[in-house]
Amino acid sequence: MAHEELTLLTGNGNGTCGKDDCPNVYRTASGSFVVQGEVSHAFTTPDGEALVEIPEEILREAVRALGW
Repeated sequence: MAHEELTLLTGNGNGTCGKDDCPNVYRTASGSFVVQGEVSHAFTTPDGEALVEIPEEILREAVRALGW
């Protein structure tokens, strides 16, 4: 999936991070979500999966962007 195919829900430039180098939440055309964040090693994931850690404020921002 190309970055251009995602709708950025967070990191609109109002914070201290740029839109491509900080924790962010994106929405796909199919309605699922892609999360960008620090890699977490809390446990070993199955092949093809990963854990990322993002601050609570980023999730709240995504929820507000969706109007939930």
